Amino acid sequence: MTSYACVGEGFSITDPEVDHMYEAYDNEKSKFFVIADTDNKIYGCGGIGPLVGGQPSTCELKKMYFYESIRGQGLGKQMMELCLATAKQLGYKHCYLETVTRMERANHLYAKYGFIQLETQIGGTGHSGCDTFYQREL
Repeated sequence: MTSYACVGEGFSITDPEVDHMYEAYDNEKSKFFVIADTDNKIYGCGGIGPLVGGQPSTCELKKMYFYESIRGQGLGKQMMELCLATAKQLGYKHCYLETVTRMERANHLYAKYGFIQLETQIGGTGHSGCDTFYQREL
């Protein structure tokens, strides 16, 4: 997030769950995945969870971040496929996400996976720093 100047209030990096990831995803409607090497060094992550303030049938693609050193290797596609399949298995009907326009490669990935850009936010994520919103059917 820092490499895209997405820090501070209004961005997901400051969400309370960041300090309590295990507790935030330790429930039957959420899953979180980590890309790590054999020494447990983390390179990327992503998860699915209920959209705060949204419909129960809508999940949010959350905390999908990758260090620059692993970008462009197809791991974003793999993570996306894993998260979408998991969302469907968890019974969600729609997947929502928020981002910023300047994350061009991420926006391209979302479009490739059938996310449709929305005119405004839905739910109540508190991510006032985001300017681009997507949703897709599962």
